[in-house]
Amino acid sequence: MTALMLAPERRDVLRRRIRVVVAITITWNVIEAVVALIAGGVASSAALIGFGLDSIVEVLSAAAVAWQFAAPDPQKREKVALRVIAVSFFGLAAYVSVDAVLSLFGLRDPEHSPVGIAIAALSLLVMPFLSWFERRTGRELGSASAVADSKQTLICTYLSAALLAGLLLNSLFGWAWADSVAALVIAVFAVREGVEAWKGDACCAAPVAVLTGEREPDTCEDGCCAR
Repeated sequence: MTALMLAPERRDVLRRRIRVVVAITITWNVIEAVVALIAGGVASSAALIGFGLDSIVEVLSAAAVAWQFAAPDPQKREKVALRVIAVSFFGLAAYVSVDAVLSLFGLRDPEHSPVGIAIAALSLLVMPFLSWFERRTGRELGSASAVADSKQTLICTYLSAALLAGLLLNSLFGWAWADSVAALVIAVFAVREGVEAWKGDACCAAPVAVLTGEREPDTCEDGCCAR
């Protein structure tokens, strides 16, 4: 089902739901970023700092998309928006990687962080629900951007799991290296997302039904549509 097939009343309800869930997601990411960065600085945790920076990138990504669609012709701003998102992810990956390596070589010794464990656990509970709700609503509305944003929110769940594992291993067993490994996992995800954003404008256009998973993509010359 696409937006054109929906009754106007139902379409308006779904659009309001999308706006609400996006607003909640942005608000949560702002809180998450502040708490994680402060706690990460106190505990000298590369993983926590990386997680906080990733939350900032999530907010920046949403802001870039909002800026894009504020224009009369959003397509003209798409490339710039994608570049901003990609560069943000690459910068995050570089910072986190350097910080993690410094920790691995003993130049920084991450400490126990109860606040970090709490924010990671809460994120692990909150993000899957937000992702599911936005994806479900986006599919019914036929909104490719909502579905794509829900996938990005789901990635935050994976990062929360990696962060929580690293912090718990460090706190329970004194495995300081676990914090650095968790940070490197976050860096890998950031690079992958940066590459996807950078390539985003190179793919041929696809119908909304393809982007929302309702039908298979047609063949295109460079094969990027099938990603």
